[in-house]
Amino acid sequence: MNIENKEWLFGKTLAQIEDIVAQIGGKKFVAKQITDWLYKKNANHIEDMTNLSKQLRSQISEKYCVGYNPYYKVDTSSDGTRKYLFKTSNGTFIESAYIPDRDRATLCVSSQGGCRMGCTFCMTGRQKLQDNLTSGEILNQIKSIDETENLNNVVYMGMGEPLDNTDEVLRSIEILTAEWGYAWSPTRITLSTIGILPMMKRFIETSKANLTISMHSPNPKVRAEIMPVEKKYSILDIVKLLRNYDFSHQRRLTFGYTMFDGINDSISDANDICILLKGMHCRINLIPFHQIPDSQLRPTTNQDMVKFRDYLSKKGFTCTIRASRGEDIFAACGLLSTKESQESN
Repeated sequence: MNIENKEWLFGKTLAQIEDIVAQIGGKKFVAKQITDWLYKKNANHIEDMTNLSKQLRSQISEKYCVGYNPYYKVDTSSDGTRKYLFKTSNGTFIESAYIPDRDRATLCVSSQGGCRMGCTFCMTGRQKLQDNLTSGEILNQIKSIDETENLNNVVYMGMGEPLDNTDEVLRSIEILTAEWGYAWSPTRITLSTIGILPMMKRFIETSKANLTISMHSPNPKVRAEIMPVEKKYSILDIVKLLRNYDFSHQRRLTFGYTMFDGINDSISDANDICILLKGMHCRINLIPFHQIPDSQLRPTTNQDMVKFRDYLSKKGFTCTIRASRGEDIFAACGLLSTKESQESN
């Protein structure tokens, strides 16, 4: 079998590798040896796994390779942000954004090629859904960038809706946080979702990673106009579910709020947020809208964003305005899109 057609071991959980080892008659402890090579020793080839017998390495190599996929290209912003382009095993493209900020470095990873949520303010949504990434392809974005050793945080806020690809996303988070994997603290990981209720409940109960909800309006009618998913998963129901969980300790709950001139940026909107989130232990992150082609939406002025933030702060909420990063290379929030790369390939 050609290596290009072999399945990746990289991105598989300990339980999955135990199944692979059992199928070829290997001892259970061998699976732990393999995960050590994959996630702690960074082996590039199965032959590098020298504490496995030659026969076992040969058997595994018949169907599997370690994996990894180098980035296709990288663009660097004037502010230091770097946008990486990757080609998936299915031939589609996805992007990741590396964001350095003083003593912190964050990677914004994609979970899908394109997206089917159809938010009117997002370039990725215009591509429609093309591909669900495997856990290996998600982790490959972390593994393969030039700055991998510098990373403090990973955010699932790139292309796609993470909870529309829940199984693979949760596998990747398990590998990042498990002792047999990369052993990261889950507080280094944040998942952003529009609020697919059954999958959100599963995420909250099976991981300890941080959660960001894409709110963008506290008014269901207005939210439905810019986020079609509101018709199925209402912001009212999302908040109702979240009230069942404790976010008062290390795990952080944030509401992302992209601001549009004349749509959701009035003090009345801010007051509606206060009513909706009353008593919740959460943060509110105000996000500047980055203009996209052929959109009638316009960004809120900086002055009005500050007024909005100050109103929420006076009401007792922790509220911040997200700094725009990488806008000149289309790496800022809402701008990730590989349509041009798809068409030129």
